[in-house]
Amino acid sequence: MPDRNDPSRRTDTDTDLIVIGGGPAGCAAARMAASVGMRSVLVEQDTLCHTLRRIRVLANVLGGHTSGPDLADALTTDLRNTDLCRIELGCRVTEIRAGDDHVTVTLDTGSPLTAPYAILATGVGPLQPREAPWITAPPDLAPPPLWQVEPGETEGRTLLVLGGDRPVGTFLRAHPTTATRLLVAYPQDDDYKVEEIQQDPRVTLLPVDHLTLHPRGAAHTAETVGRDGTRKTLTADAVFLSIGSAPTTPPGDLVRDTAGYCPPSHQHPRVLIAGDLRSARYQRIMTAMGSGGEAALHAYYAAREMLGTD
Repeated sequence: MPDRNDPSRRTDTDTDLIVIGGGPAGCAAARMAASVGMRSVLVEQDTLCHTLRRIRVLANVLGGHTSGPDLADALTTDLRNTDLCRIELGCRVTEIRAGDDHVTVTLDTGSPLTAPYAILATGVGPLQPREAPWITAPPDLAPPPLWQVEPGETEGRTLLVLGGDRPVGTFLRAHPTTATRLLVAYPQDDDYKVEEIQQDPRVTLLPVDHLTLHPRGAAHTAETVGRDGTRKTLTADAVFLSIGSAPTTPPGDLVRDTAGYCPPSHQHPRVLIAGDLRSARYQRIMTAMGSGGEAALHAYYAAREMLGTD
């Protein structure tokens, strides 16, 4: 791996594309760019595909990969073998600026990178209870996401899961024989998401209008108001999050919608959006990789003034 502090690696006059984010979308973008002869720099503040490594079971990805770590290892190997891509790990982007003929990306080291185009694929992060209007909780309460549960950690226990987002189904598929009981409290917006888990006998679905969380010692209690006005008190051994995600974007020349996502069609022509950052829908590994490859091809054809032609 190149040394991020080596000044000889800081010249980027030959860089065609800056890729921000090292998940499936960013990796696919860099790989596609190399396939058409474009030189890229990929910037990732963590490790490549770090979020993917937390998904124990995959059921909707082609290629025979049935776990996130396996797929992450394969993508990482592919990218490290991509000669036209320079990987910069441990770097955080502090600003992105788009000009008439280039994009400037500033890193937390203070060093700028410039290229004709940039692909932003920084993805999303978990929402916290204080960010969900249907939850009242202590301001300093930050339960872990459900995907952080370790094997055996919750055997025979009752978990209160806040929200009905997709990680609930992932947890159940990853632990098909666990005796864990899930109390899944979710708002109306999650109704369609819980369809895939409603037949699992380990799950109790609790459609709520509001939930007030009161952590007390070893147990946790919550007061719920159902959509019919019925009030209930829930008790659980632990609380986990499956509320959903919020976009993670650097400051700079980006156009965000009211939820913080970056619609691709609204951005500066030299800033391309890929992966989960595009919208709250279609947040899947396969769609992320496809959008990353498409964004790289967009930059390739735009550089040759071939957009809009057959």
